[in-house]
Amino acid sequence: MDYNSIDAEIETLGKPKILSPISRWEKSAKSQNFVSDNDKVLIDVKFERLIKTVKAGKIPTSFEMAGPRSKIFFDPDKLRCALVTCGGLCPGLNDIIRSIVLELHYSYGVQNIYGMRYGLQGFIPKYGHEIVDLKPESVVNILEMGGSILGSSRGAQSIEEIVNTLKKMNIGILFMIGGDGTLMAATRIIDTIAKTGLKISVIGIPKTIDNDIYMVSRTFGFDTAVEMATQAIRGAHNEAVGYPNGIGLIKLMGRYSGFITATSALAQQNVNFVLIPEVDFDLEGPKGFLNALEKRIHLRKHAVILVAEGAGQKFFEIDKNERDESGNIRLKDIGLFLKDKIISYFQSRNINLSLKYIDPSYMIRSLPANANDHVFCSFLGRDAVHAGMAGKTRVLIGHWNNYFVHIPMDASAGKRKKVDPNGKLWLSVLHATGQSSFKND
Repeated sequence: MDYNSIDAEIETLGKPKILSPISRWEKSAKSQNFVSDNDKVLIDVKFERLIKTVKAGKIPTSFEMAGPRSKIFFDPDKLRCALVTCGGLCPGLNDIIRSIVLELHYSYGVQNIYGMRYGLQGFIPKYGHEIVDLKPESVVNILEMGGSILGSSRGAQSIEEIVNTLKKMNIGILFMIGGDGTLMAATRIIDTIAKTGLKISVIGIPKTIDNDIYMVSRTFGFDTAVEMATQAIRGAHNEAVGYPNGIGLIKLMGRYSGFITATSALAQQNVNFVLIPEVDFDLEGPKGFLNALEKRIHLRKHAVILVAEGAGQKFFEIDKNERDESGNIRLKDIGLFLKDKIISYFQSRNINLSLKYIDPSYMIRSLPANANDHVFCSFLGRDAVHAGMAGKTRVLIGHWNNYFVHIPMDASAGKRKKVDPNGKLWLSVLHATGQSSFKND
């Protein structure tokens, strides 16, 4: 990919002129190293491409480094902020909320912080959802709670009504925590705000348990999801080896990207077959998946299979007009489909088997974050506050090349990161499982 084609410029509401309250820590134990907009993180760090870019007389594209600025745009004494969580639940949502509230309150002295209930519905008067006054005491003990204390929802809402509510509430910074649909809505909100002439910063914190946000190397909740998925794998393996011709079949999250499935297979290497959306496979035929599974059962008497929810959709008739509340095409259930196909296949060959089907998806996504995600969310939330206070807008707080950075929403929204079938992750899965391509052609 040509990273130099990306426009990494970050939009701002105006020049920051107010000395940051954090500067009072300069000579204390809490002394802070401020970050400048000139502090950059290269997007493409591969040496050969970097040298080629420089020799061509071009400046390699880079992201702004996230972190506190010495001067800020908003006056903390007058500022009012709003937070909203949208889309599916994900481990770490409460961590993000807590981090934002505590940073706003203790580092900048912002007193007016509001939580919008049930996603974007919270901005629409007809739903009647209460607005939550967020104080440090209301968020300090929420780390071990799963889900979101603000709730969530899916589906489009009137952008004009959302902006009108922001105006009525005199909101200066809106923090939007969500996935691709939320980012698309955020860009529309920003466009509408711009037409009104309002000075409202919109900061996105990318949320997807699938880890498929484009130009973001890692999203919160992913580490927790992999950790919990390994427990399901252990259970499936124990069930499989405990019975003659035992099969453990696990369906994991991943509508279009198989990162959880592939990574979980490497984290708990009792897996024999991995099926993801990015890699096509056949069921029938001499090189198909079912024939390979039969060989495995004859050889080892047990098998563990991981399948991502978006894998194998070619086996169904998909109605592209049938969509969920977020506008996504409704996927068919590959897990139950595979279960029935495996049972029928072995019955046709008079081979008895014991198949256990496990779908831990809803349990995983509603759990509290693990220790690694606790730390990761803390960084994300604090850097989101720093970006908003500096007057930046239309920006995501992301992780790239081991740094937290500012990513323009337009560089990410509407695009999706996928597992590279020729990349290290998938090739490592093939080595760990020993599986073939399951393609007859």
